[in-house]
Amino acid sequence: MYINTLSSYLKKTYGCKLYKISLDGGMTCPNRDGKISSEGCIFCSKGGSGDFAEGYKGDVIQQIENGKAQIEKKFPKGSYIAYFQSYTNTYGDIAYLRKIFMEALSHPQVKVLSIATRPDCIDGQVGQLLGELNKIKPVWVELGFQTANEKSAEYINRGYKNYVYERAIDIIRKYDNKGNERQLPIEIITHMIIGLPNETIKDMIYTVRYINESDVQGIKFQLLHVLKETRLAEIYLKEGFKIYSLGEYIDILFRLIEELREDIVIHRMTGDGPKNILIEPLWTGNKKAVLNAINREIVNRNLIQGDRFHKM
Repeated sequence: MYINTLSSYLKKTYGCKLYKISLDGGMTCPNRDGKISSEGCIFCSKGGSGDFAEGYKGDVIQQIENGKAQIEKKFPKGSYIAYFQSYTNTYGDIAYLRKIFMEALSHPQVKVLSIATRPDCIDGQVGQLLGELNKIKPVWVELGFQTANEKSAEYINRGYKNYVYERAIDIIRKYDNKGNERQLPIEIITHMIIGLPNETIKDMIYTVRYINESDVQGIKFQLLHVLKETRLAEIYLKEGFKIYSLGEYIDILFRLIEELREDIVIHRMTGDGPKNILIEPLWTGNKKAVLNAINREIVNRNLIQGDRFHKM
């Protein structure tokens, strides 16, 4: 079985490692501001999945410079992915979106623009903008999908049906000038959560197979985290649900990778919640140990030669 890691993909495509700088564009979310719901997804913290991004201060370039300063302590003279991570980064006035994304692309060391968003916040205007941006530098669009199980989607208060995810991909492709050989196509990366309450391994395999049928180029696997001050935390503390051990998680992860299309790049195999708000699983607080365990499994399974997975 072949494993298509992000680190090997970046070296092949860009000739070097790219370091990700998490940015806050000052967005909110339609699942929080009342347009869809005021509660948000039950697992989402107050930081809107951007707990590690610098807080929004209105200056994208300064955020990039601040992120660079931290990375360059260990890796000087690098190249970067400008990652708009916090909340829903296509949920805003189109002129404002163009402004902040163009600012990020104008930085000479930014090689890729990555935009995390919801499928229900992709429309024709956004699709057209993404196509324009991709003519300048490569654009990645990260879609928060989490599960193909409609019952689970309703349980976590995702706020949209699966067909909305499919429609978003179609819109992006409509404005993607991928027929130009000198230009990389817009890359779509789907987020999937492992360990949602009440989901079985069969449910998770179904989600991977569903993603396989989509025109996507990447996937982010995310272990479910129970974080303080979320609806999920209330449910866990009151009712409880299955929390996977590290060994159980790795077994499930590699079972899902077996099902994954080999051309889909694995951008993330795990994730870590902020320690100050993490309730479970506590073992995820030791990120180095988790990544080492995953790398050992890669070697033990003879999945890849001369490479290791590193979370960015």
